This record gives sequence, structure tokens and C-alpha cells, in this order.
Amino acid sequence: MRLLKLVPDNTNIDFLRWRGVAFTISALLIAASIALIAVKGLNFGVDFAGGQMIRVTFQQPPQLDDLRERIGGLGHGEASVQEFGSPTEIAIRMPLPEGGAEGANQAASDVRGALTQAYPGVRIDAVETVSGQVSEELVEAGALALLLSMIGVSIYIWIRFEWQFGVGALFSLFHDVTITLGFFALTQMEFDLNVVAALLTLIGYSLNDTIVIYDRIRENLRKFRKMEMGALINLSVNETLSRTIATNLSMLLALGALFFLGPDVIFSFTAALLISVVIGTYSTAYIAAPWLIWLKVTSDSFLPRDPVSRSERTPREGHDGARV
Repeated sequence: MRLLKLVPDNTNIDFLRWRGVAFTISALLIAASIALIAVKGLNFGVDFAGGQMIRVTFQQPPQLDDLRERIGGLGHGEASVQEFGSPTEIAIRMPLPEGGAEGANQAASDVRGALTQAYPGVRIDAVETVSGQVSEELVEAGALALLLSMIGVSIYIWIRFEWQFGVGALFSLFHDVTITLGFFALTQMEFDLNVVAALLTLIGYSLNDTIVIYDRIRENLRKFRKMEMGALINLSVNETLSRTIATNLSMLLALGALFFLGPDVIFSFTAALLISVVIGTYSTAYIAAPWLIWLKVTSDSFLPRDPVSRSERTPREGHDGARV
């Protein structure tokens, strides 16, 4: 029985032929993502924005506009109402009420009473309240976790390989995370702790793919001393292409099933991972690897410098005038 080969033997795709175009596209995407984050911002969930999240199950699918108007009339601020899993499961997000815990309990009690009166058989599944101080701490902790993980990854690659590899990996991770954040700013999908977990997963996943290719590049640098750097990187990427396709295809199949068939509670998490796998695969071949060329890495960059032998040293004169 013949084994299935996703990539034929002796595949030689010229990836670096389009590195200039790819870098231009990536630069535009990064700039657009930063602009979207600055102008539109992220749609922070209760975890980061603070407030109340009330999950309700109805006997029949309610009219969302009528439900939103009814809750807004309670005097606790404008409510965000959306489906959560099915047409009968609704998530109600409200601003953080005044009065601390007492005010939060009163707001939840008012919503419960209004829904029970207007919709017989309604069930309150959960009430989550996050204060402004806690949400601010979560924002700072999440941003710090992303920053430290990226720096830690770069230091690890710097130690294992050379500083040029660390810089390439750091820019590749910055590229992936920034574009993913830009996607959330564009779509205004809810950004909560689940998405932060997805971004941390992205950093680890992208690092794994990058290290595999960097390790092959390092091996080929030792084997092919006279090969031009662009050709050597192309060779390394092609040699790991079968592994890259097999790994990423299996990830996309699993994430695609979760994205289309999974529950809404992990929708943003799955969407972040799905787009991250695509962007991470692209950046490994077109960002992390070409950076080595832009940082002037050549086939003899990391060769040990042999000390000059005694016979090759320049003669010098001794105290007695003799040449030594």
C-alpha cells in the first residue's frame, strides 16, 4: 500500500520570488489593523469592559428589539441583546450599575422580574458581574501576558539559534497578533478572555512552525556552504512543506468544524484560532524566513572564526633587533 503524499518529492516552489510583494501586503495589513484598532477599537466583553452579563432561556424565540426596549425601560442603561447558542438562548449585556454589589443585585432582580412577567416560563441561566477595577486589571494582565510571551519566545530563539532568528521570530509574531486584533476590530466580534487565550495559543503555534523551518535552515547552512541564501531558504521551506501542510490542514479541519458547528460560547475563540492558523502559516514562509535575508544572514555568517596560525602572523622585531 502506497503512502499518501501531500507534497510530491523534489518539490521546488520559489517562495521567495514574491517576498517583496508579500512584505508590502503585510505592511499594509499591519497599518490597516493598527488604524482599525485606533479608530473603531475592540468590542470588549464584560471581562474587560465591566458590567453585567445575564444569560436567559425562553420557551419561544423572543423579538430582540422588543426585549431590548423592555430591558432599557428599567432605567439601568442601554442593553445589548444577542442570541447565545440558539434562538431561544439570549445573552443580555448591561452597563455596570451604580451602587456596587447592591446595585448589581438590584439590576439583576429588576431584569428577572420584568422577564418573568412578560415571558412565562423564562429561565435565568447565569448572572455575571465584573467591576470596573477588575476589568481594568484583566486588560493590563492580558496585554502583559501577550507582550511577555512574545519577548520570551524571541529570547528562546535567540539563545537556540542566533539573534537574527530571534528578531525574525519577534516580527513574525507581531505580524500575526496585530492582524488578528485588526480582524476583531473590523468585525467587532466580542473580545474577551477566550480571545486572549487564543492569541497566546497562536504565539505558541506560530513559534512551533517557525522553529521547524529555522532548524532546517540552520542544518542547510552547515551542509551547503556555497549556496545563495535565497535558494537555501527556498530549499528549507520546501523540505518542511509536507509537514506544514499536514499539520495546518488537520488544524483547519478541526477548527472549521468548531467554527460552523460548535457552540456560540467559543465562537470568538474558534474564529481567532482559525484566522491565526492561516496568518501564521503565511508569515512563517513569507515573513520569518525572508527576514534572515534582510538581516544580512549568509551561508558563512555563523562559521567559527579560526585563530591565525603562528606561521601566518606578521613578524615583529625583538629587543635585540632580531625578527621573531
